[in-house]
Amino acid sequence: MSRIGKLPITLPAKVEISVAPDNTVTVKGPKGSLSQKVDADISIAIDNGVVQVNRPTDQKRHRAMHGLYRALLNNMVVGVSEGYTREMEIIGVGYRVENQGNMVTFTLGYSHPVIFSIPSELKVTTAMEKGSPPMIKLEGIDKELLGQVCAKIRAFRKPEPYKGKGIKFKGEVIRRKAGKTAGGKK
Repeated sequence: MSRIGKLPITLPAKVEISVAPDNTVTVKGPKGSLSQKVDADISIAIDNGVVQVNRPTDQKRHRAMHGLYRALLNNMVVGVSEGYTREMEIIGVGYRVENQGNMVTFTLGYSHPVIFSIPSELKVTTAMEKGSPPMIKLEGIDKELLGQVCAKIRAFRKPEPYKGKGIKFKGEVIRRKAGKTAGGKK
């Protein structure tokens, strides 16, 4: 049995879940609504605020889908009840970030500023405080979309291992390398 798939999902207060005949699951909560199409072989049972994901057989495909859809449904429940937040730091001399609505402008040492449009489902805030690196904070209810946008932002200037310059997640540890040593062979 899948260790993740067999875990029940308890629904918090004010969160409703419904399953359509075509196996589309819709989760509604105080922060919004999300829906996910579930594989036809996987069945979903809702009983007294507890959601259970079941599989028909022990085939490898069914075992894989069992854990996957349970995790996706749990992420949806957490998203509509609490939401997700990711913070990113921009490390480097002269590196800046600013936003106007959902348009974010990055100055990352290129010959031009990088302008990026954040999807309307996410809320973005930027901070440039003296003594701390520029920060970008993304909030939303869809964990998958939030992760994709963060990965795209990070790809503009990945942290490099020598000086650590670039865009990184807050709290992320960058593996550093030693630079060149002075004084070569004679």
